[in-house]
Amino acid sequence: MNLPNILIVGSAKSGTTSLHNYLNQHPDIFMCSPKEPHFLINKDIGFSRIPRGVSNYDDYKDLFKTSKKVIYKGESSVMYLAYPDLSIQNIKKYLSEDVKIIIMLRNPVERAYSGYHHVKRYSSQEKLSFKEALVVSEERYYSNNNMTPATRYLEIGNYYNQVKLFKEHFNNVHVIIYDDYKLDVQKELARVFSFLSLKSIHIDTSKRFNKGGWEWKNNLLKYLFTKDSLLKKTIRIIIPNRKIRESIINTIMPFSIKNIKPMSVKERMWLKQYYKKD
Repeated sequence: MNLPNILIVGSAKSGTTSLHNYLNQHPDIFMCSPKEPHFLINKDIGFSRIPRGVSNYDDYKDLFKTSKKVIYKGESSVMYLAYPDLSIQNIKKYLSEDVKIIIMLRNPVERAYSGYHHVKRYSSQEKLSFKEALVVSEERYYSNNNMTPATRYLEIGNYYNQVKLFKEHFNNVHVIIYDDYKLDVQKELARVFSFLSLKSIHIDTSKRFNKGGWEWKNNLLKYLFTKDSLLKKTIRIIIPNRKIRESIINTIMPFSIKNIKPMSVKERMWLKQYYKKD
């Protein structure tokens, strides 16, 4: 078995990173690294859109090589859900119709705001305010071949047709609601293990992944922490031990970031109205 039989297909900013890592703790499951190869859509939407995306079939298969004897191998490419036609077509082409599909859904209003700040934190592509970015999100995505699909803040949250298509084409679809997951993660993990017909075990959920709610205090700090700057290269030479470097970064980080402001009432009301029908 050199290909995945579990896919966490999205939605972005709905807890998929933590679920990916928690599932990897189960002795019968192997989740690949990097988490988001996006092989099933990468060629079709454009090679340059997704960082660390995998386009070569053999490279994709290599992600699932392991000496661990497992029942399941999986990956978690969160943009699969937003491109259901492409994803479904290529799942059937490369994988199997029996693949287990896991979908995580978050309130689309909250998801849009979280998605915006995630792109703003880690990418130089987002220079607009949240309100401005919402207005142009689709137009700029289709006019710029390098624009990440993560900037499609509105479209990603239009879940109805996305989920409907996956449920129509596959028998094994499990949906997790983010609020339930956040309220009782062990209970939701037990439900996932039941869906996979695996023994339910206690998972260490103490580690946080992709924690949001913050932004850089200024662009210089963002550049120093996120770009492969001369400073970062020099630090790697001076301090070759990765764990020591990470410890230093974790010490400095709290002084380099600040909490994001809440979404405005007008923006929230506008988004509620936008998503009401869906």
